[in-house]
Amino acid sequence: MHTRRHLARRLAALTAAASICAAPAAVAAPGEDPPPPPPAIGGELLGLPGVQLAPLAGAPALPGDLTGKSWIVADAASGEVLAANNPHLRLPPASTMKILFADTVLPKFDKEQVHRVAPEELTGLGAGSSLVGIKEDLDYRVEDLWRGVFLSSGNDAVHVLAHMNGGVEQTVAEMQARAEALQARDTHVISPDGYDQDGQVSSAYDLTLFARAGLRNPDFRAYCATRDAQFPGMFDKNTGQRGSFGIANTDRLLGKYPGLIGVKNGFTTNAGSTFVGAAERGGRTLLVTVMHPTTYQKVYDETAALLDWGFAAADKVTPVGQLVDEKPAGASPSPAGGAAGGQGGPTAAPSEPARALAPPAARPAPGRTDTGPAIALGVATAALLPLLAFLVIRRARRAEAAAAGRWDGPPPFDQEA
Repeated sequence: MHTRRHLARRLAALTAAASICAAPAAVAAPGEDPPPPPPAIGGELLGLPGVQLAPLAGAPALPGDLTGKSWIVADAASGEVLAANNPHLRLPPASTMKILFADTVLPKFDKEQVHRVAPEELTGLGAGSSLVGIKEDLDYRVEDLWRGVFLSSGNDAVHVLAHMNGGVEQTVAEMQARAEALQARDTHVISPDGYDQDGQVSSAYDLTLFARAGLRNPDFRAYCATRDAQFPGMFDKNTGQRGSFGIANTDRLLGKYPGLIGVKNGFTTNAGSTFVGAAERGGRTLLVTVMHPTTYQKVYDETAALLDWGFAAADKVTPVGQLVDEKPAGASPSPAGGAAGGQGGPTAAPSEPARALAPPAARPAPGRTDTGPAIALGVATAALLPLLAFLVIRRARRAEAAAAGRWDGPPPFDQEA
């Protein structure tokens, strides 16, 4: 009886599916084109593939031999985008994701607060992670932990701070919410430290938003500009005194490029090299983000070259876009791919970064309704319905036989083998 009821339900489902497929799809009225998609966040040009630049008379040429898959040059104060290349292309961010982590978590704890590290806070670190060298059951000040994040790109420091913040999962959720508030719609957070994870992506545009927001915090600005520091070590068994060891900022431009404030570099197998840099010259602060150049060193060379170009070209180009402002507190969430104030645009699924730059689908000609494929599918499904019903009945009979011990063939394919 149970099998017969199961058979009846399946036949009903097949009949309903056939009737749905046979109905024509809803379409716009003849002669009406669908509305165009909204512009990309920050401006329509930023959603176009390739280099976007609007030079005026006397503007210097862009640096030659730029290999980054995506880059952007922007004024930190005004938010004007001076030039960009695929700025909304979604790519693995590597440790530049720590910029969003810091912008989210740094304001929550007093830098003088002392925290004793529990063993479980150092679990779950990815193989080959960069570490500052934190040890369990020892005390660390919050400011030491942040130096470990910014200077050594220490994933161990990130995990300790994440546990202080309520755990890794909660921190990831808060980072995603912070990205939403900043209108960073290309970003999907899976790990707080930027370690390679399937589906974890960001963009040059979003990383620049994170850096711009973070630099408004004096502590963030101080940490990312620190070239070297002493980090707490182990206790000496003989003297009982705690030692320390030196750590140095892994940002290769810091201290070498004039006026560099810092921000964050990154490298992983999937992401290649990524870098977000800020520099000040003549009262102007520029932000440059470069993602996925051909080699590790090029991320620094191309950042420096784009900074040089930006300072020379700042008053000789028409901006091609804008870094959007943070949404007001309490504003309703933007629709997927959109931003408040009509500046949003459609974005691709995190696992398909190339779709963010795909051209729009072709529209049907005016006066034409494309119902033919739907009708053909419905007719084909209706024609196949008797065959499908036969297969369902045969499967049910085999299941009954197997239950009664009368079937010695292979197991029915909807049961475990």
